[in-house]
Amino acid sequence: MSQPAIKDSDVDIVIGVVHPDITSFLNEWKPMFSRYHIIIVKDPDLKEELTIPEGFDLDVYTKTDIDRVAGGSSAILFSGYSCRYFGYLMSRKKYIVSIDDDCLPAKDNNGFLVDAVAQHIFNLSAPATPFFFNTLYDPYRKGADFVRGYPFSLRSGVNCALSCGLWLNLADYDAPTQALKPELRNSRYVDAVLTVPARTMMPVSGINMAFDREIVGMAFAGYLRLHQILSTALTMNSWVYRLIQCCGHSWNTIAETRKITWEEAIQGPNKRRK
Repeated sequence: MSQPAIKDSDVDIVIGVVHPDITSFLNEWKPMFSRYHIIIVKDPDLKEELTIPEGFDLDVYTKTDIDRVAGGSSAILFSGYSCRYFGYLMSRKKYIVSIDDDCLPAKDNNGFLVDAVAQHIFNLSAPATPFFFNTLYDPYRKGADFVRGYPFSLRSGVNCALSCGLWLNLADYDAPTQALKPELRNSRYVDAVLTVPARTMMPVSGINMAFDREIVGMAFAGYLRLHQILSTALTMNSWVYRLIQCCGHSWNTIAETRKITWEEAIQGPNKRRK
């Protein structure tokens, strides 16, 4: 399968903002973000005005825009970091990269910054393995090759519909578990790739993620207003179901890979992570 280059103009970076001053955040990401259009969605519960540095091509959406587009609907929750889903709705680009405002670029084991955006885009443009077959390495990565015995009929690969990255500093737990174990940290950078084939259950997070909007579409509809903690579990599982549906029809895959960010433990107590 060929690897078509993704144009910068085909990518939107969506940022859910729950902190009023995002100057340091955007400046840290400037080498990675400056080539792309950015959609910033302000948490509708945030009262302060946003402080945004110059030098970026961006659009900002606020509570007024959410009310205008979503109307008086109370079915979907756009508060807290869930405001990022409104950015998915407003984007008209083929590819969306989602980064939260408490994530900073991480460094690899050699001290070099990891360009999570570039790696997400590479994943979405490169073919992926259609099955679990020695998936702790990426045979399409530069300098790599297929292991002995890999079927020739599978070497052309399939499209990648979604690329899901992880993060350092905070443990990779759901929000309730993370609140119960705040002392646990992800501290070791691992350069590894895992391809998740179609029809496989895998929970995903919008903290550090990219997807093909034409394939996935509004499978990322955001939180439904369910009762308290139950909303997290049911919404995550419904996302899994919808993603498997949309990816399964055309045999696309999901890639959970090495795109690591550094997540700061600065979210407020009322901001449930997902």
